[in-house]
Amino acid sequence: MPVATRARWVLAAATSVALVASGCSSSDGGGSSGSSNSSKTFSYQSSEPQNPLQPANANETGGGRIIQNLFKGLVDYDPSNAKIRMQVADSIDTSDSQTFNVTLKSGWTFHDGTPVKASNFVDAWNWGATTSNNQINSSWFSDIEGYQDVHPASGQPAATKMSGLTVTDDTHFTIKLRNKVSYFEYKLGYIAFSPLPDSFFNDPVGAGQKPVGNGPYQFVSWDHNQQVATKAYPNYQGVDKPKNGGVVFKMYSTAEAAYADLQSNNLDVMDQVPPSALATYKSDLGDRAIDSPQGAIQNIGFTLYQADWAAPEKAQVRQGISMAIDRDTITKTVLQGSRAPASAWVAEGVEGYKAGQCGDFCTFNADKAKQLIAQGGGVPGNTLTITYNADGGHKEWVDAVCNSIRQSTGVNCTGDPKPDFKTARAAITGHQINGMFRTGWVQDYPLNANFLADVYRTGAASNDFGYSSPQFDQLSTQADQADSVQASVTGYQQAEAVLATDMPAIPLWYYRTNSGYSSNVQNVAFDSFGNPAWTQVEVKG
Repeated sequence: MPVATRARWVLAAATSVALVASGCSSSDGGGSSGSSNSSKTFSYQSSEPQNPLQPANANETGGGRIIQNLFKGLVDYDPSNAKIRMQVADSIDTSDSQTFNVTLKSGWTFHDGTPVKASNFVDAWNWGATTSNNQINSSWFSDIEGYQDVHPASGQPAATKMSGLTVTDDTHFTIKLRNKVSYFEYKLGYIAFSPLPDSFFNDPVGAGQKPVGNGPYQFVSWDHNQQVATKAYPNYQGVDKPKNGGVVFKMYSTAEAAYADLQSNNLDVMDQVPPSALATYKSDLGDRAIDSPQGAIQNIGFTLYQADWAAPEKAQVRQGISMAIDRDTITKTVLQGSRAPASAWVAEGVEGYKAGQCGDFCTFNADKAKQLIAQGGGVPGNTLTITYNADGGHKEWVDAVCNSIRQSTGVNCTGDPKPDFKTARAAITGHQINGMFRTGWVQDYPLNANFLADVYRTGAASNDFGYSSPQFDQLSTQADQADSVQASVTGYQQAEAVLATDMPAIPLWYYRTNSGYSSNVQNVAFDSFGNPAWTQVEVKG
């Protein structure tokens, strides 16, 4: 979440086709066709957040999409083209890609009426980075000078403030990085870099249950495992003022239940239609069906922190398992052509995408698969399990992947469904599973570094595999310190090539947004992050 940049590069450069294409329906693009009522709310298919609603504590879509509506950072991304746009920031200036001078706009307030000041950003980032606060996204601050002092590799932090953050006055602060990062401004649109009000630090636990943000929508209530309700914030100062009265994030135990509610107008906007509806949803919904580009990929990860998978020779086993998966057949049949087989770890359309990075290991070859598995000493116990969340419409393709592995290699393979996304994520991040797990990635910012450094670098917030490669880390650091964003992109392509050797995760296929909306709403369009343009949805009057 599943963000941004700015060395003036982003403001001027052309982006790839998938990024400039706005979300559109299968026919008329979801344009307005009737009167709307700006005071009415609309509902969206969601999942129970894994953690409290703290900006540095969500790296999954259930919590992340709620937080991105409750909070707004220095910048965000225009949903029509994924280009960076200033929000709370008036300007972000740098001459060396290491020191950034931030100027805030005046007039921004939190939902409790208090002003958004420079200290609210600095205090929030320091709190999110400090290891004792146990924030899942803390590594996002690791570029900042002094991060090691607040987040040491072991032991207690030596400080509670990063030396690289300096408040000048209420509307100015400075960010100094440990080293030059040419694309650092890209990151600043991610939710972890949101500001927090002064009241947050008096009761962080309570604030996680009843968050006070500065975004377009204000928190109303959280009925756990049922819904999170929000309402439009009347004093919101962003460029994307709501055209509706708020969003209700409804939790569903299955995607099929959500789709049934969509068809009966009890749900207004879907996340993704279930595989069982892919063949019919466009005819079911007509001009309310959505089929649009998305910067996202579906993978299967391995538990490399377990002894059975940690041995160097097991990389061959992982490569063999990858070659035992018939991506072409599964995407054409089970997924009805809605996905494209993956040949790399970066999604199509993202800046820096390079097809074929996986080499032959992402090409179905049963004989070679068996050979590699044997050379690597075999699958432990000759049995694989793939953990996944049952509420996300994954059963059909997990079963198909397991069938392909079983028929190609003779290795036993079964799915391990967890009841919901929160439960699955807790098991994955808590290292409580055995073998393999479903792991998808939706861009946080449209650059290949996000799919690589933020997932596979040693200690990264979303490195759920326990993967650690000195070669990958070194190439990533070199890419970070390159002289330009384009040079960083090229450097990360070199780092990505290392993943084919180690295979910490198997790329399966690239996503599109296959969704739809009810007859209660109009002007629904999805961006390349897989999100509707929330504030632009209109509820019919």
